[in-house]
Amino acid sequence: MAPVAIRELREHLAYLKPIDIGRVEEAYQFSDAAHQGQFRKSGHPYISHPLAVAQILAEWQLDGQAVVAALLHDVMEDTAVTKDEISQRFGRAVADLVDGVSKLDRLEFQSQQDAQAENFRKMLLAMARDVRVMLIKLADRLHNMRTLDAVDPEQRRRVARETLEIYAPIANRLGLDSLYREMQELAFKHLYPLRYRVLAKAVRSARGNRRQSMERILEAIRERLAKGEIEATVTGREKHIFSIYKKMAEKHLSFSQVLDIYGFRVTVRDVPGCYLALGTLHALYKPVPGKFKDYIAIPKVNGYQSLHTTLIGPYGMPVEVQIRTQAMNRIAETGVASHWLYKSTDAEISEAQQRTHKWLQSLLDIQNTSGDAAEFLEHIKIDLFPDEVYVFTPRGRIMSMPRGATPVDFAYAVHTDIGNRCIAAKINDELAPLRTELNNGDRVEIVTAPHASPNPAWLSYVKTAKARAQIRHFLKTMQAEESRALGKRLLNQQLRAFGAKETEVPAERWNKLIKESSAKSQQEILSDIGLGKRLAAIVARKLLALSEQQPAVGKAPGSIVIRGSEGMAVQFARCCNPIPGDPIVGFIKKGEGLVVHTHDCPTARKSRGDPEKWIDVEWDPDTDRMFDVNIRTILLDQRGVLAKVAAAIAGAGCNISNVSIESDHSMYATNYFTVQVANRMHLAKVMRALRRVPEVMRIARVKE
Repeated sequence: MAPVAIRELREHLAYLKPIDIGRVEEAYQFSDAAHQGQFRKSGHPYISHPLAVAQILAEWQLDGQAVVAALLHDVMEDTAVTKDEISQRFGRAVADLVDGVSKLDRLEFQSQQDAQAENFRKMLLAMARDVRVMLIKLADRLHNMRTLDAVDPEQRRRVARETLEIYAPIANRLGLDSLYREMQELAFKHLYPLRYRVLAKAVRSARGNRRQSMERILEAIRERLAKGEIEATVTGREKHIFSIYKKMAEKHLSFSQVLDIYGFRVTVRDVPGCYLALGTLHALYKPVPGKFKDYIAIPKVNGYQSLHTTLIGPYGMPVEVQIRTQAMNRIAETGVASHWLYKSTDAEISEAQQRTHKWLQSLLDIQNTSGDAAEFLEHIKIDLFPDEVYVFTPRGRIMSMPRGATPVDFAYAVHTDIGNRCIAAKINDELAPLRTELNNGDRVEIVTAPHASPNPAWLSYVKTAKARAQIRHFLKTMQAEESRALGKRLLNQQLRAFGAKETEVPAERWNKLIKESSAKSQQEILSDIGLGKRLAAIVARKLLALSEQQPAVGKAPGSIVIRGSEGMAVQFARCCNPIPGDPIVGFIKKGEGLVVHTHDCPTARKSRGDPEKWIDVEWDPDTDRMFDVNIRTILLDQRGVLAKVAAAIAGAGCNISNVSIESDHSMYATNYFTVQVANRMHLAKVMRALRRVPEVMRIARVKE
């Protein structure tokens, strides 16, 4: 089998220079020797797989290095061959390509999911440096999908699902349309075999019934274009089974209701010819309103360009038509591979390359802000959505966003700093909530403020990977900085209690503690203290070389002063909602930092088990923020009473953030207000103002 396959490969290599063909043949000999005695599950010699992958790349006419790497792509993973050997024999570039494609099977992971996530991360980052890594991997996956019948059903389903969720969307993102369609079709066939067989049978039956109509439409289109002196190639095609299934699932249709299972493609010489052909076809058959899409004026993210229209053909049959130039057709078929295929100055190809480069660069940005491989993969999955909406910046620049994107996604797409400083948005010159979903044609303007910062609530509605990654990164960084500052204060408090100062702790003590605790730095230890992962008392003892039993000599620790501006490192307990003026106590909670309770809080009383986790805290006389307080009022249920109460609260210089009402249709109603006050004196002023309202029967602060 192999000699036949290598002859077929040679036939596809005519576009390469003789020296490159020689390198490919040398790589074949090397790979054949390395895989000697190995067989695929189908029973074929293993070399048949790298040969098939190389042939797919040769059909795309990729350069010699990529074809050589395709022949060698499994030798590092499945044989004893090392990267250095490949580098010495075939060059560093080929070795890097092979390494990028190879899995990380030799490392140990917590689970199969971790291993998969790390493999994808490594591969995608290698792709960001050289897109040929992904082209080789996609060709590898395509051949594996074509031969998937040989593996057991469970593995078949796993590989098919992975292909549908990750590899097919990546192929689409890179503009490899025919590969994308074939991968979807094969994945659907193996993931849902019964559904595939039923639909395939239905399509075969419908094919016979509709063939005459399709031939008639094809002939009519050709005649009308020729009459209009438009030079064009017209082809008809049957829709893929997966596309039909997707339409049935999304629109809840039966197969008989999916009428447009055939489509036509019109290929013309230039862009004006596309619009002339469109006008001619609209004169031939009536277009379906709302079914026209102009991807020439506004290309897809992957560089895809075409005019799409749906016409009402004979017998009321809807007919989908795509109109494009030959250059657009090349990009639609081969995507980023067109860079190697057609090294011309085509504006369309260079623009497609720029878009791809921008996306690949975004992978590196997301990696820099992601915590681990699983989080990185989660971001990438979000970013592989095929549906887009197109919105405009205030200066009229078009930006492509995933469907469901919000002004926050838009802000981060413009620039990370714009996203981090975003406070409001205008959509079509009107203020709109930040969670508003953007629609095609929206004009979006972001309002920023110098001291603004991302809100954790944004994570619940942002859609793009970049926005999600940057928000998480900012919040983690802020939490780390704030927890370090708190940790330093807690440690200094404890050192003072032991009769020492931070400046008196020698550097070697810190170095010894860092080494013993497996921390990376002094900053990490301080951050851990602030987050409650380490106890300040234990760290202080180790720094002062005190044993656990040795009594601490010194004064009692002083109180930590709470200013209210510590950020995420200091949390105010929801169970008692402390405000300045309340007697308070602090509890170090692991992973959350310092949690402040009122002195008489029942929840705090239950958690008094570990005295070292409880610390004395006191309010700073000049706190610089507002605090939420819940107030319960019992009112006479009369018209206009709520307005009177709201006016009284506002008159006391207080903002209402929430109102809820309980009424049993009697004379009285119970109202709950969440108001924002500066301290207990401010709260007392609010309550006095409420008591002056005649309809207020009873008023009380609610801590639970």
